[in-house]
Amino acid sequence: MSQPVKAAVFGTGSWGTAFGMVLADAGCEVTLWARRPELAEAVNSTRTNPDYLPGVELPANVRATADPAEAARDADFTVLAVPSQTLRANLADWRPLLAPGTVLVSLMKGVEVGTAMRMSEVVEDVAKVPAERIAVVTGPNLAREVAARMPAAAVVACTDEAVARRLQTACHTPYFRPYTNTDVIGCELGGAVKNVISLAVGIADGMGLGDNAKGSLITRGLAETTRLGMVLGADPLTFSGLAGLGDLVATCSSPLSRNHTFGTNLGKGMTLQETIAVTRQTAEGVKSCLSVLDLARRHDVDMPITQTVVAIVHEGKSPMAAVKELMARSAKPERH
Repeated sequence: MSQPVKAAVFGTGSWGTAFGMVLADAGCEVTLWARRPELAEAVNSTRTNPDYLPGVELPANVRATADPAEAARDADFTVLAVPSQTLRANLADWRPLLAPGTVLVSLMKGVEVGTAMRMSEVVEDVAKVPAERIAVVTGPNLAREVAARMPAAAVVACTDEAVARRLQTACHTPYFRPYTNTDVIGCELGGAVKNVISLAVGIADGMGLGDNAKGSLITRGLAETTRLGMVLGADPLTFSGLAGLGDLVATCSSPLSRNHTFGTNLGKGMTLQETIAVTRQTAEGVKSCLSVLDLARRHDVDMPITQTVVAIVHEGKSPMAAVKELMARSAKPERH
């Protein structure tokens, strides 16, 4: 009888925990790494994650530890589920502990501030592993719904299709349907930029601008994501799939989306500091809007919605003034 697949999940936030449940439901032995020993103890004693998914019972084949070496030991898949801007420092600490040959799986949807690197690029740079041992899981995957075992689809992306298929098998359940893709660039950009567009849609919702504005922002946001992706070598078709349009629609329309909620509070008139104070978990788009705009400028790609979000979130521009500027841009063909 073959040994069960072992998975380590570094990060016990809502999505790390929910994806750990998916892996467990697919038959893997899952170890969650928690930064705080008391959270690891709570997971093991109550079979729940009281801080991030209260009331959700975890499968019997999920356990937690605060010891990263214990979590990483013999893992076939090492899943990284920490805030994207903390990945580099965390992974530098974990690198000596990684099991030989383990596949590193990124759940993170961000672009690193300063380097403008995608998360898989940061993993490759820090862990010193080849790209074919790095995979990405992305798509319309709101953690609370996945944890409730509501139907969802996702993309498992890796430059090595055989590795993508292995991970696909390891996380395929009756409620979680993963598809494979070898376009890692497109899949990661779709996930990172949708957080920025979701902030914009949230701001518009908070201002009460209506559904026409929401539809326009989602569509034009997808257009600027695709423009950037094509310059970086992504397949434009990726952006019409789960990693692009699917994730964008879910994030821009759900009250469960942290970025949408963050933007809504800004649109209602709260300051950045007030909004941060009432937001318990990381809204990746708040920092990633800076690095996405940096990436776009490095490649001379026009991203007006991203630029508007940066102006509102980081430069103190009033949402109403920013909307007027966006609407006053010169007229142009839809495809330019």
